[in-house]
Amino acid sequence: MTQDKKIIAIDAMGGDKGPAAVLGGINQFLYAHDGTSFFFRIFGEEKRLRKMLARFPRVARNCVIIDAPDVIRGTDKIRDVVRHAQNTSMYMAIKDVREGNASAVVSAGNTGVLMSLSKLALKTIDGISRPAITTMLPSGAGDSRVVVLDLGANVQCDETNLFDFAVLGSVYAEVIGKMSRPKLGVLNIGEEETKGNETLQRINKLLTAHRDELPYEYIGFVEANDISAGRVQVVVTDGFTGNIVLKTVEGTAKLIKRVISENMKKSWLAIIGAFFLVHVFKRLKHKIDPRSYAGATFLGLRGFAVKTHGNSDALAFANAIQYAADLTNNDFNETIRARAESLTAIRSELQTAE
Repeated sequence: MTQDKKIIAIDAMGGDKGPAAVLGGINQFLYAHDGTSFFFRIFGEEKRLRKMLARFPRVARNCVIIDAPDVIRGTDKIRDVVRHAQNTSMYMAIKDVREGNASAVVSAGNTGVLMSLSKLALKTIDGISRPAITTMLPSGAGDSRVVVLDLGANVQCDETNLFDFAVLGSVYAEVIGKMSRPKLGVLNIGEEETKGNETLQRINKLLTAHRDELPYEYIGFVEANDISAGRVQVVVTDGFTGNIVLKTVEGTAKLIKRVISENMKKSWLAIIGAFFLVHVFKRLKHKIDPRSYAGATFLGLRGFAVKTHGNSDALAFANAIQYAADLTNNDFNETIRARAESLTAIRSELQTAE
């Protein structure tokens, strides 16, 4: 039944909106894909999920439910969960990927725990020092996007980590974003080569020296405003800074939507004008709606783990599944391994430098 289908493991109990948003998201995804190419192994409270499946016959035809009696909550601490996670929906879904039953896991659960469990269970790809969280944020004109990493997995990073993030991000931009030889920059407080701390100075010096040998176009330091301007296609930074960037982008998107909505209510002229600009507003909504880039991927692991917002609704969860599907439809990790191996000589200069 599932031999010709891509299989994705789902943590149905993670997230604020619970299984309803998860099953609704799977339903939306299957509707868009005619339900022919993907099959889901859904982990969670079996009785509850089977009862809810009556509302989603399309999902019921393309899934199997695996009972997971325990749940990891958003407030749980990593140290308290890791040793006792065996029967949780999150860990069982991750383990499913490790055992080869599924090609990717999708969860809206606790980010820190998902990252830790995924790293422990799936391990890191050879040639990559640490996995990183990434997604594609809105940028530039039209439907342009920019790949940003790390978004929170690694608060402190050395130059080797940043070098590896450049490998991960550039391949992600090429394979998933369809960006040929993407422009890549390192996030800093200014574009000048003298700006930034010693770690940023060293990685910039190395990448600049080998600019012609790199498989991406290194453009040097970039600033935060370059992310939305469309000047760069891959932005490399540490997880502390990257997470602040992500939350700022999301907050700005919500602010724009709120300001437009509030001002529309204050004027009949604005309402009439909006009628003629309805297509413009639709494009704006698609561009800045956080649900359109709700899937954040843990790159650098031997299996695929996709995290979506804890408050994700069905649309956001469907988009997260799309991220997982895109990764499984390409030889992504093989490309990562080959790219990392081809850059071993350049990377080794970071270990030999003082």
